[in-house]
Amino acid sequence: MSIKVTFLGTGTSQGVPVIACSCNVCTSTDPKDKRLRTSVMIETSATHIVIDSGPDFRQQLLREKVKHVHAVVFTHEHKDHIAGLDEVKAFNYFNKIKMPVYATERVQKALRREFAYIFSEDRYPGIPEIELHTIDNDPFFAGDILIEPINVLHYKLPVKGFKIEKFAYITDANFIPEDEMKKLQDLDVLVLNTLRREPHISHFTLNEAIELVKLLKPRKAYFLHISHQLGLHEEVSKELPPNIELAFDGLQLII
Repeated sequence: MSIKVTFLGTGTSQGVPVIACSCNVCTSTDPKDKRLRTSVMIETSATHIVIDSGPDFRQQLLREKVKHVHAVVFTHEHKDHIAGLDEVKAFNYFNKIKMPVYATERVQKALRREFAYIFSEDRYPGIPEIELHTIDNDPFFAGDILIEPINVLHYKLPVKGFKIEKFAYITDANFIPEDEMKKLQDLDVLVLNTLRREPHISHFTLNEAIELVKLLKPRKAYFLHISHQLGLHEEVSKELPPNIELAFDGLQLII
């Protein structure tokens, strides 16, 4: 089964440009240096899912002219990954569905806190309609897409990466346990968070991400969750090995 991958956003929690910043990346005129908060859409002929719905979710869906979303899958509960959940109400109306949402129990607890009105017994007209599905370590289906969770750590916070066919997606991590690394062998495409060059408490640096790609040997790797501190897209791209590229907003892959 082939899948289509669209990078809805490839930026870190502040996005790029950063508010009030006048660095050369934030003032760049290159469209590839404009990065909304990280999110990705996965499509088959029958099913469209999104992984994470950050603060820019509405803008991303409008830019890509998305007409159908059949499920939302969450990696973790940080605001830059969940803040746009309210926007699924458009698909409630036009697609006539309650939106299936796949998340761990911990993430569901955060959703209930952040979006209390969605779960209130006093149902206000027009609020999003969602169906929560609990995920843990077992593979699960969203439509016809089989998704295998990958457990990673974002400093001390458990985060889910996901593997679909020979595509793997890992955001917000700086540690992957050895048993989980075994799931990342023989990939066609690995997507990996790469925040900046300097050490960070909860994200892979550029060198750490490159070394991980060398270890795992995917046929192709794309870096995302990029901050303005990493540098200009065009300049950083020249430093990368042939099988690694920086992702950019709107990039599409067929795998």
